[in-house]
Parts: sequence; structure tokens; C-alpha cells
Amino acid sequence: MKGFSTRAIHAGQDPDPSTGAVILPIHTSSTFAQDGVGGLRAGYEYSRSANPTRTALQECLAALEGGSHGFAFGSGMGASDVLLRVLVRPGDHVVIPHDAYGGTFRLIDKVLTQWGVTYSAVDLGDVEALRAVLRPETKVVWCETPTNPLLGIADISAVAEVTRAAGARLVVDNTFASPYLQQPLALGADVVLHSTTKYVGGHSDVVGGALILSDDELAEQIKFTQNSVGSVPGPFDAWLTLRGVKTLAVRMERHSDNAERVAEALAAHPAVGKVLYPGLPEHPGHAIAARQMRRFGGMVSFLVAGGREAALKVCAGTELFTLAESLGGVESLIEHPHEMTHASVAGSALEVPDSLVRLSVGIEDVGDLVEDLTHALDAVR
Repeated sequence: MKGFSTRAIHAGQDPDPSTGAVILPIHTSSTFAQDGVGGLRAGYEYSRSANPTRTALQECLAALEGGSHGFAFGSGMGASDVLLRVLVRPGDHVVIPHDAYGGTFRLIDKVLTQWGVTYSAVDLGDVEALRAVLRPETKVVWCETPTNPLLGIADISAVAEVTRAAGARLVVDNTFASPYLQQPLALGADVVLHSTTKYVGGHSDVVGGALILSDDELAEQIKFTQNSVGSVPGPFDAWLTLRGVKTLAVRMERHSDNAERVAEALAAHPAVGKVLYPGLPEHPGHAIAARQMRRFGGMVSFLVAGGREAALKVCAGTELFTLAESLGGVESLIEHPHEMTHASVAGSALEVPDSLVRLSVGIEDVGDLVEDLTHALDAVR
């Protein structure tokens, strides 16, 4: 198998056979001429069902995750919705992380429960806790590692073993790690999910999602359901995502370099109560993360010692770190999960601390980033 960066640049992206263009064309056509009734030319008839630009992205993502099938969606939540439509039915049970992404929680808690689906939230870093909540009707274990926003780590191989023994499917949201840092399918996951809006796209200019898997039968079900509900990206969004993929490896190295320095600086600052970053030796999941990840990634969360008001002041006090939701772009972002990305879990068992600040550490000069954070933290001492 070719190396990661080689696959990122070439998988699904041969030069255009008619012109020799080395960059994939954006196929904006909504429909395709047929060679007679039912005679599809190169397999394309209508762009909701398939589009050449989207096909290239899907082939590339599958190659990067080591899967046989890739599906691109209009958003990460669109990918989640289609997958859950396929995997669960009324009366089924789903397990989610105890600090799941707010959008995932909202989809399951506010939408699926209306159709008779139940769920349990558990710390997937504790395999025995997972085993305790599994039921005969459990069909899906939904894993994030690292989790959003508390940066918890689950042992994918151990979770996969327990999930498989229970007759359920393991879905791993690999958004925080990216395919470059972590390969869940190789560790036993059944399906890998991405919000490609984040690190895969990498430039905060496109929204998208993806599913990657190797099960042929499940892939056919996903393909049918995606086409039926129409949760697809446009060709320009697919092209932008594919362009971002080409630099994923070099970006993730710089994100990781910078995040490690930022985490160390935060840990030494008196206004910080606790730093949540798996790259720190004191993180409870450090050893597992070191085993199953190439690096520790660009996401860092921390608790501000002064509580909610101090956390809000820190979020408002940075200049290079932009106050905004989302993550994974080349620019650094700062946010207050309790009142921003995770407001949907307020009042539930998944509620996050109101002193928590989440950083998406970009690829700027790290000295400038540390100085920016230190200035904001000094103001709340």
C-alpha cells in the first residue's frame, strides 16, 4: 500500500483522460446522457445518485481510512442521520459517549427517541461500564475518541471486542483525530464517520460529512438510503474537500506540534485549573492514545480556575484565537462549549462544565498563539 500522503494526493484522482488536467474537474452537471434506455455511461445518470467529483472524494477517503467503501454527505450530521436510519429501528438501543458531540446527542435524544429508539450515555474509556449498559436490543455503540469536548480516550480495539460480542455495530467518529492520526477500521470498528468540515477539509470553507466501511451489504444499504433521502454534497463542496485532503498530513503534523506546545503552556499557567489533552503524560488516556494514534491532534480543552465568568473573559480576550464554533481549520479558534457547541446538552447528564474552554489550535506560529492565550489568561488571574 502506498504511503498516506501519496494516497491523499492520488487516490481517485488520476489526470483527466480527455484533457490531461492533473486537477480533478468539478462536474456540475445535474444529469448525464445515456447510451440508450438504461445504458448508463460510466455509471452516472443523476447527480443525487452519483457524481464524478463526489466519486473521486469517496475513493480517496476510503483509501485513507483503509476501507472498501466511502460515502460523502452534505454534512457530518447528514452522514450520522443516514447511518442511524440504516442501523436502528423502533425498540432498538444505542450507546453514546458520556460527553458526546452536542449535535449527535440532539439527533439521538430529540429525534430518534420520538421513533422509539432508546440510548445510554457511558464513559467508553471504561470497558466494564460499557459492558454493563449493553442490552439484547443494543444495535450501535457510537464512539468518539478523542471525545468532543472533554478529550476523553477510548480503547477502540477493546470497545470493538465488547461490541462485537454483544452483536452490535461499532461506529467511530474519527473527526478529532482525522484519518492521518488514527485508523479505526484497522482497530475493529465497523464504520468510521467524519465531519469533513473539520480537519479533512481543513480551511473552514466547506461543510461535509463522510462514512467509510468495508462491509459490502451495509454499504449497499447506506447507498440506497442516501440516494432515497438525498443527503449529498454538491460537486464544488466535494472538490473543495478533496483539495483540503491533499495537505492533511502536513497540516496534522503542524496542528499536533502547536497543540503540544499550547497544552504545556496552559498547564503551567496559574489561571488554568486543568488541561485536557491526551498528549500530556498525566492524561488518563495518554497510554492508549499513544498506542492507537500517530500524534495527539490539534484539539485542547481546559478548565479556567475562576469558573464560568473567567472562562467567558478568556474567550473574549484573545486576538489570534477567533471566538467561533467548529474546528480543524488552519486558523485557531476558541469557544465556550457550555453555551456554544454543547448548549444542546445543558440540563442533561451530558452537560459540560461551565468553566470549560475548547481550543482548535491552528497552524500559525506557535509562539504567537502561546502569547495570545497567556495575555488572555493573565487578565483573569
